Amino acid sequence: MQILSIVAMEKPRSTTGEDIRDEKVKVLRCIPPIKLENVIIGQYIGDKESTDSERQLGYLDDKGVSKDSTTPTYAQVVLFIKNERWDGIPFILRAGKALNEKKAEIRIQFRDVPGTMFDEELSENGTKESLSRDELVIRIQPDEAIYLKINTKRPGEMSFNIQETELDLTYNERYRGVKLPDAYERLILDVFTGSKINFVRSDELQEAWRIVDPILAEIDKKNLPIIPYKYGAVGIREAFDAAIKQGFIYSDTYVRKDERSTSINNSEQK
Repeated sequence: MQILSIVAMEKPRSTTGEDIRDEKVKVLRCIPPIKLENVIIGQYIGDKESTDSERQLGYLDDKGVSKDSTTPTYAQVVLFIKNERWDGIPFILRAGKALNEKKAEIRIQFRDVPGTMFDEELSENGTKESLSRDELVIRIQPDEAIYLKINTKRPGEMSFNIQETELDLTYNERYRGVKLPDAYERLILDVFTGSKINFVRSDELQEAWRIVDPILAEIDKKNLPIIPYKYGAVGIREAFDAAIKQGFIYSDTYVRKDERSTSINNSEQK
């Protein structure tokens, strides 16, 4: 909810903690409670084919976990913001444990331009494919980065062959030698300096629970199916399908060029 409200909030009057938190609360007040049909939950199981002993164990294999536990280790929800700017735009929130990688990122996918002149690109093997969507990705951790995926004319050619490229700002490459504090270091520094920007105000917390609390009770009441997924999987196929139904488009360039081996189109989902 913190990341969602920061992404969706309007421009605050200033950079002070109170003004920023005021705008975050305004956004949260525009979000109706989450619907059960927009929720997918899962629980990881051991990958018996893995050579890694840790990956062979599932959540229920943990000594401190009851064998009949229905606690989710993966969740995806789709919610909407009922205001002038965001009405009708789906916000997909996803989190999970024991996945193939540990990261936190914001991914904004831009819709296709109506009536575009360039509806195809020429792939590296010479075949025509649909253009990838432009995306703005903000990597929070690890390896903080901001990169924009866009379609450009392939240089050095007379024809208008379009290909995807990236405008990449990776912090540890651009700002070499600069110490980037981790999340807890920032919070402790905020405590010492009296900054409240990164702390939740009581009305903000109340609005967040208003959105989430009803669906938690409904999940327990209606016994929402828990979908199993293997330790180290990219995610849950049903979750990706749900995102596609909301208009999100995956491609083999969904991840950065240096991470293509983990593309969801080339990985087993369960």
